[in-house]
Amino acid sequence: MQLNCGIVGLPNVGKSTIFSALTAIQADIANYPFCTIDPNVGIVNVPDPRLAKIAAIIPPDRIVPAIVEFVDIAGLVRGASKGEGRGNQFLGHIRNTGVIIHVVRCFDSSDIIHVDGAVNPESDIETINIELALADLESVEKRLQKLEREYRSNDREVAKRAQSSQPVLEQIRTLLSDGKPARLAELSAEQEKLITDLHLITRKRQLFVCNVDEAGLRTRSRYVEQVEKAAAAEGAGVVTICGQLEAEIGRLESDEEKRLFLEESGLVESGLSRLIHEGFRLLGLRTYFTAGPMEVRAWTIRAGDKAPQAAGVIHSDFERGFIRAETYHCDDLFALGSEQKVREAGKLRQEGKEYEVQDGDIMHFKFNV
Repeated sequence: MQLNCGIVGLPNVGKSTIFSALTAIQADIANYPFCTIDPNVGIVNVPDPRLAKIAAIIPPDRIVPAIVEFVDIAGLVRGASKGEGRGNQFLGHIRNTGVIIHVVRCFDSSDIIHVDGAVNPESDIETINIELALADLESVEKRLQKLEREYRSNDREVAKRAQSSQPVLEQIRTLLSDGKPARLAELSAEQEKLITDLHLITRKRQLFVCNVDEAGLRTRSRYVEQVEKAAAAEGAGVVTICGQLEAEIGRLESDEEKRLFLEESGLVESGLSRLIHEGFRLLGLRTYFTAGPMEVRAWTIRAGDKAPQAAGVIHSDFERGFIRAETYHCDDLFALGSEQKVREAGKLRQEGKEYEVQDGDIMHFKFNV
């Protein structure tokens, strides 16, 4: 399991600059729309200082962090849902991501052309949201048409599913027709399963990224306030990033150089770290660790996952043949200084199938297949 993010926004809002800075993969950046012809995919290590602290106590041959995938998608414009620009092609790529990162331009510059001639975050957000809603509306309409045939199916299960699906789809169609995201529909777990295969874009969690200039990192502008207002209306997260500053950080070679640069810039952590941490929060993701002489590794799970499910992230056999898990928390390791002392202090526990794995747990699985 990994955090998977699709980066969207209007042309010339700084998407590709931010993508390149975050992933150190140089996207094709130019001062005109549609410069990104194919979606760029970048894999980034999840910043987690606990990994290095564990490795300092339990020295491994290698350290393996969790990862996050960023997909940079060409700038959307009005009519993207109908194929304007390269709309349909790129909207298809968005459907395969877990979180929508919506980059919004929150800076003025006479050197960088705005697609609509003036910076207006409220209008920009509305344009993207409407296009995504229209794309989803098309998917819902097609499914409703299909239900008409399934109602008459001789297969009772197919007919029953169609009957259960219709009110859910009707509710979502109403939202989308009003230009509102499908995520506003309150559905039960069973209802959610009925529409999972549609991969609705506006059902995904959304994270707004305010792309500001350096002055915007120190002073909250009216542009950022517009984005925060839009985010609050739909329960989305907001992260403020200076794309140009992140690009400078990305060009630095060592972690020490990056740390010093952040200190000089008055920042506690990079935009990348804040963006990833907010993405984890939105999706309810957690991290547990495995540690030994071969490797110290971070694994991503969902909040509420139990020990067998966490084991299954490593390998399906671990989940299928799960017996128990030896577990202790990384904070106990840091406080006591060794795994042996953790054992002696009685902090290492034997947990069974019903144990809910906690963020920061260090686990050793016992299984038999």
